[in-house]
Amino acid sequence: MFKLNWKRLGIAAGLSLSLFAAGCGSDEEEATDNGSNGGSDDATTEEAKEIELSYVEWDSEIASTNVIGKVLEDQGFDVTLTPLDNAVMWEAVATGEADGMVAAWLPATHGTQFEEYGDQMVDLGENLSGAKIGLVVPSYMDVDSIADLDAQADQKVTGIEPGAGVVAASEQALEDYDNLEGWEVQTSSSGAMATALGEAYENEEDIVVTGWTPHWKFAEYDLKYLEDPEGSFGEEEIISTMVREGLEEDMPNAYKILDQFNWTTEDMETVMLEIYNGTSPEDAAAAWVEENQEKVSEWTEGVE
Repeated sequence: MFKLNWKRLGIAAGLSLSLFAAGCGSDEEEATDNGSNGGSDDATTEEAKEIELSYVEWDSEIASTNVIGKVLEDQGFDVTLTPLDNAVMWEAVATGEADGMVAAWLPATHGTQFEEYGDQMVDLGENLSGAKIGLVVPSYMDVDSIADLDAQADQKVTGIEPGAGVVAASEQALEDYDNLEGWEVQTSSSGAMATALGEAYENEEDIVVTGWTPHWKFAEYDLKYLEDPEGSFGEEEIISTMVREGLEEDMPNAYKILDQFNWTTEDMETVMLEIYNGTSPEDAAAAWVEENQEKVSEWTEGVE
């Protein structure tokens, strides 16, 4: 299965091997090294090596990264999945210490990171549309807009990790809305936020949380986004795939799969809910891949 360590020297070693193979030309050892059945021996040799995907430990990105990792593994790649902090995830791809990610929320959530690192990597475009961030409450709460909040939930927004885009947007909302004077964003973790939401929901207590779609909580609980007339949270977003420069030349088949990866919020939330209910991310991803071969075949179309 997937490895979860970050091999910082892997890419440098792979590039050295490529240069060596190029210098050897048609050497017999090169020709027989991987048992290639035609095509480019250099490409096959490179693509038999490791590929590393980084991701931020949000439930959505755990699901998507494990699914695409499983597809790459089924195509013969030795896949390493590396959980990282938001900013470090972007930096890892930009510097080539990771090969790619399928976890770029744009244009707002990861806007700061995209501005800093976007021109140092290759943007393969969206892999999911209809993503959204905002303040979320249980539907039983008698409030529909951020502008109508007053003393609910002890004037506290239960957030996730410091530095997350939805946390930054929530902090901006405290400045944008006059009625939120005295409110605070209490940062924690994605798991702690989900636990607090579940406990409050079970007891029908007020709670305001940082929310995003896709997320399993919308399948588990009856929730609603608060309207955002000031636009603090921006419009709907997309989740994009970003890869390091040179990946297409080094691993054309992996590049093609990542480029063709595209699914829906419903797809993602199916995997997320399975993980929430106790299935390991690897097993949940493997089950989804097995049950959705028609869609997976679109991602692997043209792979040699």
